[in-house]
Amino acid sequence: MTGAPILVTGGAGFIGSNIADRLAGEGHDVIVYDRLSRPGVERNLAWLQDRHGGRITVIRADVRDADALSRAVAEAQAVFHMAAQVAVTTSLDDPRDDLEINILGTFNLLEALRRKGRGTPLVFASTNKVYGDLADLAFAREDERYVPLDREVRDHGVGEGRPLDFHTPYGVSKGSADQYVLDYARSYGLPAAVLRMSCIYGQRQMGTEDQGWVAHFLIRALEGKPITLYGDGCQVRDILDVSNAVEAYCNAWRRIDRVAGRAFNLGGGPANAISLRRLLAHIGDLIGREVEVRFSDWRAGDQRYFVADTRAAEAALGLSPKVGWRDGVAALAQWLAVERGLNRPILAPAPVMQAAG
Repeated sequence: MTGAPILVTGGAGFIGSNIADRLAGEGHDVIVYDRLSRPGVERNLAWLQDRHGGRITVIRADVRDADALSRAVAEAQAVFHMAAQVAVTTSLDDPRDDLEINILGTFNLLEALRRKGRGTPLVFASTNKVYGDLADLAFAREDERYVPLDREVRDHGVGEGRPLDFHTPYGVSKGSADQYVLDYARSYGLPAAVLRMSCIYGQRQMGTEDQGWVAHFLIRALEGKPITLYGDGCQVRDILDVSNAVEAYCNAWRRIDRVAGRAFNLGGGPANAISLRRLLAHIGDLIGREVEVRFSDWRAGDQRYFVADTRAAEAALGLSPKVGWRDGVAALAQWLAVERGLNRPILAPAPVMQAAG
């Protein structure tokens, strides 16, 4: 396939590397723009280069470097903006760094696109944290999980009409960037769309306690180490396999004429909504032994419940059926065991259904 390259900021990260792999596999040249600061991303970059060779161009730079970012944008036919400070806890420890990466970095990118002036599409990675802690919703505890009393939310999840309510520096910085992207679409006609993600998991995820918690749980369990749950573990999240997330990003780009200026909630939806306790029980089944769990206090801004209403994204982006969470988690467990050389048997590995591109 010919044409200008596609720019993926944060392209060596978890979701970014999967997007870059999909695009390069389709024949596109890809610019991976990444400062390579997160542990493990060098392995993702080496993997991309081994698989795709010269189709991958690497720019090791920071999104706060406006000049370097402008030069990368000048070459690109489209941009996927995945680079970010991604952890709530880190934002509380260093709110200035969080602000500069998430707000200023996104502003630098938007200005580079505006000055370029040729309608380069942008798809931006936002977060469900823009909706805050959902403290106004009432919940009940049923079978060790929180469920909303509101029937519409219980049946379908949280929709895009939910008022924004930024909590923690991370929520403020990502929410501000989210709104900047939408306003540049409105004010300057930039062809841009926003995907507000729930919990994405899958291969190439180097999970830590602060971010990438599905992989983190699996890594700790595979290594025979205890897992700390903050709160009571009845929090509910809708988890989405990265193959489905990549399809959503690619389809948003391909349909940008129809979806520019819109924000979509992207997650596993009600069918993939599970409590942390339920996930740990499943992991115990996979590795053949109970997972050791410890408890600590709730963390700032933590939501008792978040499930994305994905109906708008499915209709607008033409998405394939989602990978079931049991199959996806089993496949990630198998990959992590091999990747980390743990040689732990996974009792029920299941192949992940590939979403159509």
